[in-house]
Amino acid sequence: MIDDLKNVRNIGISAHIDSGKTTLTERILFYTNRIHAIHDVKGKDGVGATMDSMELEKERGITIASAATYCQWRDHKINIIDTPGHVDFTIEVERSLRVLDGAVLVLCSVGGVQSQSITVDRQMKRYKVPCIAFINKCDRSGANPFRVMEQLKRKLGHNAVALQIPIGLEADMEGVVDLISMKAIYFDGENGEVTREESIPDALLAEAEEKREELIDSASMFSDDLMEAALEGDVTENLLISAIRKGTLTRELTPVLMGSAYKNKGVQPLLDAVTELLPCPSDIENQALDMDNMETPVTLESDASKPVVALAFKLEDGKYGQLTYIRVYQGTVSKGSTIVNVRSGKKVKVGRLVRMHADQMEDIDSIPAGYIGALFGIECASGDTFTAQDMHLSMTSMYVPEPVISLAIVPKDKVSQNNMSKALNRFTKEDPTFKTYVNQETGDTIVSGMGELHLDVYIERMRREYSADVETGMPRVAYRETITQRGEFNYTHKKQTGGSGQYGRIAGYLEPTAENDFEFENKITGGAIPTQFISACEKGFRACLGKGPKMELPVTGIRVLINDGASHAVDSSEMAFQAAARGAFLEGYAKAKAVIQEPIMTVVVETPTEFQGAVMGSLNQRRGMILGSQDEGAMCVIEARVPLADMFGYSTVLRSSTQGKAQFTMEFSDYKQVPQSIAEELIKKAQEEKKNVA
Repeated sequence: MIDDLKNVRNIGISAHIDSGKTTLTERILFYTNRIHAIHDVKGKDGVGATMDSMELEKERGITIASAATYCQWRDHKINIIDTPGHVDFTIEVERSLRVLDGAVLVLCSVGGVQSQSITVDRQMKRYKVPCIAFINKCDRSGANPFRVMEQLKRKLGHNAVALQIPIGLEADMEGVVDLISMKAIYFDGENGEVTREESIPDALLAEAEEKREELIDSASMFSDDLMEAALEGDVTENLLISAIRKGTLTRELTPVLMGSAYKNKGVQPLLDAVTELLPCPSDIENQALDMDNMETPVTLESDASKPVVALAFKLEDGKYGQLTYIRVYQGTVSKGSTIVNVRSGKKVKVGRLVRMHADQMEDIDSIPAGYIGALFGIECASGDTFTAQDMHLSMTSMYVPEPVISLAIVPKDKVSQNNMSKALNRFTKEDPTFKTYVNQETGDTIVSGMGELHLDVYIERMRREYSADVETGMPRVAYRETITQRGEFNYTHKKQTGGSGQYGRIAGYLEPTAENDFEFENKITGGAIPTQFISACEKGFRACLGKGPKMELPVTGIRVLINDGASHAVDSSEMAFQAAARGAFLEGYAKAKAVIQEPIMTVVVETPTEFQGAVMGSLNQRRGMILGSQDEGAMCVIEARVPLADMFGYSTVLRSSTQGKAQFTMEFSDYKQVPQSIAEELIKKAQEEKKNVA
């Protein structure tokens, strides 16, 4: 292991579906001598890409779980996480970006900035991850990297600046011109492993000089020395690189590189850019919260000799026990040492430590600060913090989106029942966006997730990995209830049964709030309700949110304000006020015009232009609201907002109406009120179900 932290890079490769992330990772591993043969994602040779180690990934040609690996380029050590593109597996991207220092945003030179690129970019912003952009697939017909750069600026708000220009495009793509060294780079050998530098072709010289000027102008904003050197006409490579790096680390500049991973062009310069421009662990300020001191932020140091602080960001339950991926922020986790799980307070002795290469493991003795590795056989949850003894620090957790779609699953026999529960235990532990519960009324096991594909993959994995033969019911949408106007309440709870009774009066009102959440405000004056009972009132109101009176759906977007009440010296208790709050909630809710809300999805369809009318028609039929369409040559991108309830089976309809040439992505947008006619249908259906159960 190289001890110099300056030479360590922790990077993620993120992008829209089919932008070539896994293909790019495969080439990186080949050029850094981690693998000795290149395999394609949809492997014609039956092998498949190294990072797609799951059988399902190889079959479908998609990445489902993020995979970690490491490699060495020149004297730098790079930890790489290859992430999925599908929004259904968005948690894999979230947890990877939470622990990475830098990222490569891969864009398709034909598709450009697509819907998923926007989501990934938003996730990078959330964790303040510096990134460089790689415009891939420059060998495809219709490739236009400079149009993609414009989209980077316009759609994502990046200050994108080209470090290269392509030598030829589409089928004529030969190499790239490096605007820092002002050399043309060609990629020779059977797999592009031999790089050859030559002088820039005359036809490209004027364009290269113009783009270099733009690069120097943008970079000089981050370095006074470079600005002076530019005025004197004496710009050195080192000066330019250090200025670009400064801008990249603060996320104020996004360097753009170009190439074609599939055709083995442009990958080695990308590796150089990763080592020269992206941060090392000590460049990033990481903070933990001091749990003993009201969660005051504490800055961690990437120092291997300090007390340990590490974050478990991903779990995998394999046949040999639980594998816990960790990122060490401070100190060193060593074999045989004892660390503490801050959440549970349990001491854990570190047994086996491994370094991951997709699904293969290499045993190591320690994981120092700044590195990513994995622990074996340790019980913990995703997002747990491990520290040295006598430290009480916790890392901030990652953002976990709420599931939007549910499905009832029924095992066919007793063996499948046992296997299904084992599978569900494992999957819910590994994936915080995959949830499961038993419906008390119907007795069905319900699984919830981020989309049809998400649930589809887990059900397929149950069948393959656990031999659990399950049947699935109709997908259920996560409907909600909310109120649309103010509803006053003045409720008295009285119960006399001999001895001390129960008494509590609460007055105030419910009103809708813009946030899809619950707010509680206490405006009691003069001790009408004693202070010790206020929390019982809040508890009582909160308890009503699980099942709304209208259709027994979760209630959101409600603000409760209490401004009056009464108590009794003997008969008032926490229990009495909780009961009073429940009664007050029902009274106010009945006056507040409750409505049902449904999840609305942002749907982006990419289709050949000739099918534009058919696609728009298919979205309109599904209560879709078209937000706009963009013509991009032969392709057309249509963006719409469609209720999730109407999106089931859309992929089949879309394929048949576009001869299989269109593809779509969808992600959750927000909740909106259900139209009256559909609300009536839902209420009728719920009543019928109740009757059947009864």
